[in-house]
Amino acid sequence: MIRSLIFVVVISFVGAFVAIPGAAYSSNDVENFCKSSLTQAIPSRSHDAIGASSFVAKVSESNREQREALILDQIMAGNIPEFLRHLYPVTIKKKMHDGTRIAITLCVMPDYLAVGSNRDFLRIPMGMKTATTIAHWFDFVLPTPKIVDAIYAQTDKHLTPKPMKPGPEMISTEYYSQHNRLVEQQRRAKNIPLGSLLAGQKKDLVITKHLRKKPGRVAIYGWQRLNGKPIQPLSTVHEAEYADYSHGVRLVSTTAYVNGKKRSLYDLLEDPKLASMISKEGGIPKATKLVAAKLNLSAKRLAAYKRSVYKNYVWVN
Repeated sequence: MIRSLIFVVVISFVGAFVAIPGAAYSSNDVENFCKSSLTQAIPSRSHDAIGASSFVAKVSESNREQREALILDQIMAGNIPEFLRHLYPVTIKKKMHDGTRIAITLCVMPDYLAVGSNRDFLRIPMGMKTATTIAHWFDFVLPTPKIVDAIYAQTDKHLTPKPMKPGPEMISTEYYSQHNRLVEQQRRAKNIPLGSLLAGQKKDLVITKHLRKKPGRVAIYGWQRLNGKPIQPLSTVHEAEYADYSHGVRLVSTTAYVNGKKRSLYDLLEDPKLASMISKEGGIPKATKLVAAKLNLSAKRLAAYKRSVYKNYVWVN
């Protein structure tokens, strides 16, 4: 799915695009790339889905494993805010050695995965397997560190990181809620509309070659300061199940565009010519298998779960 370090010129924009000479598409085309059909695999939010407040009350009584299961159930049933369903284009450009100009446009969620509604939501950290399973089901994928940097570069809606006191409480639901309140207080103070392409509020769970050598780990990166430099370098120190308040899951559609033509993001990560534009590590061979190894359900079990989740879903307000 997710398919040397060469200098890449990233042109900053939000909802705007500077046309490349010779490119057969316009700024309007770029706006249309990230249309709603890319989120059609995400179920509609039920009218009786619980809000974040009820969710927090429920998971506060659960252990870490139970909390992960509840996060998976809620998000896979479509209990996410409406604003996350509206994707933003992020374009990375490069002039190749032969003079060819390439523009890769990615479609990314404006913020990190959250449980609840637009009025009552919680940006929810989760383990690597939970995040990858959700991404796989929704036809999305986790970003690479280079994509994380591109997102930060192409928005002017930046928040200042708000680290909290380290300790055992970092993995608690209460810390998750406290940090979400800090993020929301800052967003509102800056008059940033909900659903804007927002960056700087969390570290990202990412895809990297390192996960092939360390299959039982989670990869995290980012949390950029206002100067663009990340607090968190790429790390695989924690086990795959680990999640703390600073972690976030921003999904990237598996549908990308190369000079206006549709391509699988997995194919691009495996493309020896183009992979370096979206990955600091260059190509990621067999990217689909790397991602599949992170799922907490086999393909058959995932399909069965997908069929049964609505029948078994009984939470109401």
